[in-house]
Amino acid sequence: MLLPSLLAAVLAQAPLAPLTTVAEQSQWTRTGRYDEVETLCRAFPKAFPGKVRCETFGTTPEGRPLLALVASTDGTLTPAAAAKKGRPVFFFQGGIHAGEVDGKDAGFWLLRDMLAGKALPGVLQQVTAVFVPVFNVDGHERFGPNQRPNQVGPEEMGWRVTARNLNLNRDYVKADAPEMTALLTFLHTWDPLLYADLHVTDGAQFESSVALLLEPQKGGPPSLRPFGAKMISEFLTVLEGQGYLPVSFYPSFNKADDPMSGFSYGISPPRFSQNYWSAQRRFGVLVETHSWKPYAHRVKTTRDVLEAMLRLLARDGAALRAAVKAADAEAESGAVKDVVLLWKTAEQNHPIEFRGYAYTRETSALFQQPVVHYDTTKPQVWTVPYFDEVRPALTASLPGGGYLIPAAHADWVVPKLRAHGLRFQRLERAVPSAEVEVFRATEAKPRPQTSEGRTVFSFQGDWKRGSQPLPAGTLYVPVAQRGVEVLAHLLEPLGPDSLAAWGFFAAHFEQKEYIEEYVLEPYARELLAKDASVKAAWEARLKEPAFAADPAARVQFFAERHPAFDARFNLYPVFRTATPPPGLRAVK
Repeated sequence: MLLPSLLAAVLAQAPLAPLTTVAEQSQWTRTGRYDEVETLCRAFPKAFPGKVRCETFGTTPEGRPLLALVASTDGTLTPAAAAKKGRPVFFFQGGIHAGEVDGKDAGFWLLRDMLAGKALPGVLQQVTAVFVPVFNVDGHERFGPNQRPNQVGPEEMGWRVTARNLNLNRDYVKADAPEMTALLTFLHTWDPLLYADLHVTDGAQFESSVALLLEPQKGGPPSLRPFGAKMISEFLTVLEGQGYLPVSFYPSFNKADDPMSGFSYGISPPRFSQNYWSAQRRFGVLVETHSWKPYAHRVKTTRDVLEAMLRLLARDGAALRAAVKAADAEAESGAVKDVVLLWKTAEQNHPIEFRGYAYTRETSALFQQPVVHYDTTKPQVWTVPYFDEVRPALTASLPGGGYLIPAAHADWVVPKLRAHGLRFQRLERAVPSAEVEVFRATEAKPRPQTSEGRTVFSFQGDWKRGSQPLPAGTLYVPVAQRGVEVLAHLLEPLGPDSLAAWGFFAAHFEQKEYIEEYVLEPYARELLAKDASVKAAWEARLKEPAFAADPAARVQFFAERHPAFDARFNLYPVFRTATPPPGLRAVK
């Protein structure tokens, strides 16, 4: 691997090739604006006719096109053509956080050299590459010099979030952003075997230059985990052979600003890219170059990572496609009975040697907390604990048939189901009473601070058998389909990425009707006199000091027992069914 200074010198002496980016022209000190992406997307097909296409797959809220380059030297440039040939598809994207643009400049550089026959000869005859240079386009155009204070170059760059101030790498399941809906549709249309999301990490100063987080490996569909484990092992070996210091975990300390607290392997919810695609029974990888490495070094690192992935797909694409096809068949048969909604890291750990720098950690008089100061002139090997065992923390047992979503919510739920590639049907005629499972929250607690512009809820409760009317237009979403894991994450209310947890059903956990105290008080006295079980419950609650001292809680105790109380209060408006209801019709 060329050192950054040597790499820059070589590039400075070499004649500029056609389709050269601003980054290359500036010897890796600057990066181009989005008009460069638009220009290059049009120029690539002209330079390599029949081998590359420029596609627009959406428009941002500020009116900019979402662009992708599709490359294949044998002309396999459509999803239908790739599927017909059994062609493995590699989908990689830059700029989901638009200050982290290594992937944009690395991708243009690599694709140009591959199409010109200067890199990875023959690979684009075996793999179709789909490249999104910048996902967060509006954020990219919030351009400035002070966007990433802990990152070495380029001189100016974009902003982390979208024009609507949404973090796209928290949006894969809830799909609030129009950019995300467009990308999910495009992603499912291409159905890549491997999906790489290219980032630059935040955090401490150390020698490691790149982190790769890949699933399925320790989580995700069990049948695919051995393939993922083999894949990440090969990537790490290749990168180590090129002189890099790669790791397979996110290099963030377990305790902030304390290197000796060590690191953990974690499996995040599918709001994040790589675990979303893993939940879709494919392979997803998060690539994080290290922010303190110079821009030239980071772009070269990203290019080398992409080359390793393309080589592996060219060689193992057929085997991986077969494994994915078998995993799909398992899900579509209804054989998946449980889905892990949340993972936790176990307490067991073992020491690892991690190459960092000498540092001091002292309490700051300004902050009144410990702050680390690194000496990057003094490399130092840290022996730290590594927690690399993960276990399920929350698992949902799936219904035998599927989920029922009332017609009142179909208008906004349907676009999300379609974006996630989920099949569903509509009920043609009403069912007056259906035997279903219902979830009534015993606690629906909103967090005091919003997240991604939404009031996030945590729930307590459980599914219980009951009967509910099903209006015409009710949606039925079967669990027997490829996206069953994503479906469970969407609709199981206890999951951290459920639509309920993200507040989409918040109105159903608000009391809408009330009873005046002068009406309720005589009813309460009568109820206590005639119902021994209510009297016992009342007396038990009075032994709780907080309840006894809270007039509103006392009133609510009796309001919930009044015949006029809302029977749908705290009832989650999505039901589960063991069998499909009658009168369904398919929806395209």
